[in-house]
Amino acid sequence: MDHADIDPVTLEVVRNALVGIAEEAGAALRRTAYSPNIKERIDCSTALFDAQARMVAQAEHIPVHLGSMPASVDAALAAFDELGPGDQVLLSDPFQGGNHLPDWTIVCPVHTDDGRLLGYAANRAHHSDVGGSAPGSMPASATDIFAEGLRIPPVRLHRAGVEDEDLVAILLANTRTPRERLGDLRAQLGANALTVRRLGELADDLGLGLLADAMAATLDHAERATRAAIAELPDGTYRFADQLDDDGAGTAPIPIEVEVTIDGDGVTCDFTGSSPQVTGPVNAPRAVTVSAAVYALRAVAAPEVPANHGSNRPLTVVTEPGSVVDPLPPAAVAAGNVETSQRVVDVLLGALAQAAPDRVPAASQGTMNNTLLGGTDPRFDTRFSYYETLGGGQGAGPARHGSSGIHTHMTNTRNTPVEAFELAYPVRVVEYQLRSDSGGRGRWHGGDGLRRVLEIEADDVVASLITERRVSAPWGLDGGGDGGRGRNLLVRDGVEEELPAKVTVPLRRGDRLVVETPGGGGFGAPEGREG
Repeated sequence: MDHADIDPVTLEVVRNALVGIAEEAGAALRRTAYSPNIKERIDCSTALFDAQARMVAQAEHIPVHLGSMPASVDAALAAFDELGPGDQVLLSDPFQGGNHLPDWTIVCPVHTDDGRLLGYAANRAHHSDVGGSAPGSMPASATDIFAEGLRIPPVRLHRAGVEDEDLVAILLANTRTPRERLGDLRAQLGANALTVRRLGELADDLGLGLLADAMAATLDHAERATRAAIAELPDGTYRFADQLDDDGAGTAPIPIEVEVTIDGDGVTCDFTGSSPQVTGPVNAPRAVTVSAAVYALRAVAAPEVPANHGSNRPLTVVTEPGSVVDPLPPAAVAAGNVETSQRVVDVLLGALAQAAPDRVPAASQGTMNNTLLGGTDPRFDTRFSYYETLGGGQGAGPARHGSSGIHTHMTNTRNTPVEAFELAYPVRVVEYQLRSDSGGRGRWHGGDGLRRVLEIEADDVVASLITERRVSAPWGLDGGGDGGRGRNLLVRDGVEEELPAKVTVPLRRGDRLVVETPGGGGFGAPEGREG
């Protein structure tokens, strides 16, 4: 049967079966992980690829992970002439398929019992410490990638199902929290093993030929649907510019520009004119920039279309090597994945708002408010490393208010519950609340940001903050007001000190770290405001 002849019912059943496999793998990864960052925040993503290494299904996890994961699979396959049954490839190098060093990606082939290739399983999880100059492996002071931790090119971690113990020893020797890293790593390996089993079962049920045809058909269907949605938008070239506050190393501001061209059923996003790469860690690898473009196009043009390789075919992304959206090694990149990706989305939505003003919201908070802590836990005399991103205000849109205190755009994680947080770390959550009226005014008002206060209950702790929208504000649309800017504070002995947007700072027992996150922009002139 040619894949073009597959009937719609079979196509939909197979497509949902593939998505179900990815979702089940994600649930297994979360349940078996050790760290609160993965168990509670779900800072992980899973996807499934066909035998041609084209993504055919993904779990609804984290956009910045999933949009860049195809580059990881490509890098893994390029590194080895052949991957056999039971092989699993680990990588984190942002210049070879990764996005930043804490995100460990594992890729493995899926074969039938008689050795025929069905496809590939892949997952990515954020490890809360992979070495480097500061706990959490996202030091605000990094000026090259070597300060950010252990850089892993594509390496074969499992060969025919057997773990490379020497390689694991190297990994664990380069982290402050080896037991937790090993637990999370093996959770990833197990999630891929589950994918292998489930895809094999699906092939047994359908037959290898029908499964391969259905995979190809779902890609073609997604492409047709996406192209049809793009064709409804007006042709033209739309430009927008925004900026990052700074890079933490003295460069400020840092412009990001895009030119979006809609031509029939295709879209080109050209970032020529954006800042050259900078000294600090806000450089975004090209795979991250592509993932932001994939997300923005899907959100505006075709949110209901399945996300896979086919839905990405109408998109072309142009970047300049050596720029902040396509840096060259050894650039520091830890914040590019989490902060610059958000600003790339902002400029893309700003441009697309000119083509589809009835679909695009005002700017959301535009930052992940990355908070990292590390030191020795006096309760157990063990090292700890904590990482979390914080929610903020969502931008208001046509005929709707923005939501408050949520993650937006390129992140899709949860928060760590206070009970789990205080159980795992020597830190007390003193305040955790919405920042009233921090959302932008408008007929439709932007969502409010958060205020969280952490009190340190250990000595000699190191904190890193990687944040944005502390200088520039999330913009409103159609006459709506800007969202409120965020603030970072250190309270020591009752004295309040404002901290930079990007800072690594020592803390001691009794210090309080305050993070106030931005609100979202408003939509529409405030006159006649509803709600």
